[in-house]
Amino acid sequence: MLSIKDLHAGIDEKDILKGINLDIKAGEVHAIMGPNGSGKSTLASAIAGKEEYEVSKGDIELEGESILEMDPEERAHNGVFLSFQYPVEIPGVSVTNFIKTAINQTRKAKGLEDMPAGEMLKKIREKAELLEMDRKFLSRSLNVGFSGGEKKRNEIFQMAMLEPKLAILDETDSGLDIDALRIVANGVNKLKSKDNAVLVITHYQRLLEYIVPDYVHVLMDGKIVRSGGKELALELEEKGYDWLKEEVGA
Repeated sequence: MLSIKDLHAGIDEKDILKGINLDIKAGEVHAIMGPNGSGKSTLASAIAGKEEYEVSKGDIELEGESILEMDPEERAHNGVFLSFQYPVEIPGVSVTNFIKTAINQTRKAKGLEDMPAGEMLKKIREKAELLEMDRKFLSRSLNVGFSGGEKKRNEIFQMAMLEPKLAILDETDSGLDIDALRIVANGVNKLKSKDNAVLVITHYQRLLEYIVPDYVHVLMDGKIVRSGGKELALELEEKGYDWLKEEVGA
């Protein structure tokens, strides 16, 4: 599904990622953990194609095809979804209208006609019900006046509607209380399938109590220094990162 090879990337000529190698297969959930400033969000941004992040070496392939030359919109059309730490507010554009536009733009990029209105409405209702969303929520302006939990739930709703091949959740647990965290995580779990993959980027282990990863990778100083199963996340929760820094000399 996703193959990252010797990726070096940074911003303003500062190297942040210093040789990332990572392979994610369809059906898998991978978690990236690490202390602040280790490069977690840079990795998410590099995969999604944010223009301020420059790749100086290496490659990123989605289903065997390099996506480095694709702009963010093209990567999204090809199945890359990024959930932001701080979603933007768009006054005057409802949640429903935003998602209709996003879906139809993706269909247009693939040479398809707009999704029929009846089919779109049915899908919106199904996914909203799946994520326990109030119908009134869908008519509100995108993220305007939303609580932290509502913003994150809305992004998972977008993910449900767009059905991406690769979903990147960048610190989705940031600022969420336990109830909101559980609802968001349940939504992600319901959307997992053998045909898609999820990359969870988090600072804390608590999210991984709800979204159980197949693999956990620890990022430090722009490099993956340790990989393991979900037990590695528990070890980090118990010991912190200092022991690992000493062990790898970071």
